[in-house]
Amino acid sequence: MRRIDEESALRAVVEGTASETGEEFYRALVQNLARALDTHGAWITTYLEPQERLRALAFWIGGAWIEDFEYGIAGTPCETAIKEARLVHLDRIVDLYPGQPERLHGSGIVSYLGVPLLGTDQSVIGHLAVVDNRPMPAEKQLLTLFQIFANRAVAEMRRLRLEAELREGREKLGRLIDSAMDGIVELDRDLSITLMNDAAEKLFSCAADRMRGATVDRLLGPSATRELAALTQELDRRTGNERRLWIPGGLTAEPSGGKAFPAEATLSRFEMGGVPFYTLILRNVDERLEAERKIHSLSAQAEYLREEIEADHGFDEIVGRSPALRLALQAVAQVAATDATVLILGETGTGKELFARAVHNRSARKNRPLIKVNCAAIPGSLIESEFFGHERGAFTGATQQREGRFALADGGTIFLDEIGELPLELQGKLLRVLQEGEFEPVGSSRTRRVDVRVIAATNRDLERSVQNGEFREDLYYRLSVFPLRLPALRERGADVVLLATTMIEKLARDLGKTVGALAPTDTAALRAYAWPGNVRELRNVIERAIITSSGGRLQLERVLPACLPGGPPAPRAEAAVPGEILSDRGLRELERENTIAALVRADWRVGGDDGAARLLGISASTLKSRMKALDIRRPSGD
Repeated sequence: MRRIDEESALRAVVEGTASETGEEFYRALVQNLARALDTHGAWITTYLEPQERLRALAFWIGGAWIEDFEYGIAGTPCETAIKEARLVHLDRIVDLYPGQPERLHGSGIVSYLGVPLLGTDQSVIGHLAVVDNRPMPAEKQLLTLFQIFANRAVAEMRRLRLEAELREGREKLGRLIDSAMDGIVELDRDLSITLMNDAAEKLFSCAADRMRGATVDRLLGPSATRELAALTQELDRRTGNERRLWIPGGLTAEPSGGKAFPAEATLSRFEMGGVPFYTLILRNVDERLEAERKIHSLSAQAEYLREEIEADHGFDEIVGRSPALRLALQAVAQVAATDATVLILGETGTGKELFARAVHNRSARKNRPLIKVNCAAIPGSLIESEFFGHERGAFTGATQQREGRFALADGGTIFLDEIGELPLELQGKLLRVLQEGEFEPVGSSRTRRVDVRVIAATNRDLERSVQNGEFREDLYYRLSVFPLRLPALRERGADVVLLATTMIEKLARDLGKTVGALAPTDTAALRAYAWPGNVRELRNVIERAIITSSGGRLQLERVLPACLPGGPPAPRAEAAVPGEILSDRGLRELERENTIAALVRADWRVGGDDGAARLLGISASTLKSRMKALDIRRPSGD
């Protein structure tokens, strides 16, 4: 007769499992179940649905535990319970299911009572069963107690599964947060740090456990913290999905004891138990901004070089054999291999830029850009921006950021032509670049460092400019580490004929004309003339001679200036003879030729000590009016 004490059974369900969890709970459950129902054994299993197998969580049979028990449900009463999701009660288990597991077969098992354990979605998650070696009548008391144990089992199984899912979810969330490349910082209502991910630790070079409880200003600095506090107040006024925002313009983080950096950032708000928390996500964009600056700089370099290629720099080689030229070329060979600052001195038109290129092309910097700046051609108000660049909005009209010429020349060479024209207020900033290799773009507090070799050039007497207070003495000595004086064309003897021959070949080809070689009278005229405008003037004369040539013969005598000291006599069709009365047209033509001659000698400079107006003894404004009246324009390319 089966002995079932209902009160003791209920007490066993409560007391036997109340203090246990996990594996020990399952063991206590099946052991108390077998005792309460007075059966030979009991077990609880988890269902492996894809394999259609049961794996024991606790298996009690014949007063002993069976460890690591697992079996397929096919051909067993468990299959019926699981597939049909119902309680199954059998008194003749062996006759009905001869395929019972080998370890139970032959053990005298007669009866079986099993029920599937269902999850919250009503899918089968496990199985609870008792077996006995006696018949097990379907008494209401027995079935009720068995169902109570089953309810307790499924509640614990669901709880453990939920805990496992929550634990897995937390682990995944933790891995997600820690694997993020952006720094994530959680803050409480006082803006104290409650959590930091791995990226935030690296971003601020600090350990999360040491920062927990510290105020966020330890990470961001006072300025960014004030901005953040204002944004949290804005989020507090919002509701629902609106409690998140991009931080306009990002933040400049100034961590305590660390290096400041610009950061893109977002801020969001959430609540836990009615208490607000904030999530700050930051990304250091210093490298990206630097990359953008580099791209911008390279683009500017490419544009500058494209313009340089399109421009006509004259001839590819320095032509000449004179001792004076060879001495200058020897100096180029000596200084090119160094990084010394070079000051090229010489009259206008002697080829200062060509020599600067020669120094650069023979240096270790030859694969980097040579950036040219004509200090006389840039308005004084724009020279600083041209040299050092500017930030967007630095001044009226600065609609975008621009790299300066020193930034473009980083790693290469900068050629400062007409350095004597540089305003005094900018000379000190140039001296700083030369001495320290750093500057600030206009409108920026950020210091830029550059590695630039400086080659300067001038046709002015800088020593006299220093004495007159027009040029800084310290800058002069810093520039003239290696002075390189270029000879005037009149000092180069027969070089003028070599240059003229080379120019004729190239310019005739460019102009699509065919001209013969220089006649003896041409070479004599070329050597006799003083060439105050040097090689530049020679080029202009040759080009005009080719344009006016006819029958393949140069018209050199028509274009070679004859009114300047040292110039050869050149007949003119309209030349006056002594005592002859000139017409108004003749006088205007004579005046025009004389004005052009003065402008050529002054390198087309109108005013100033070296200007054409002083040579003519008139004011600069009068000369400008005369040029307009006589239709005098500076030739293109001159």
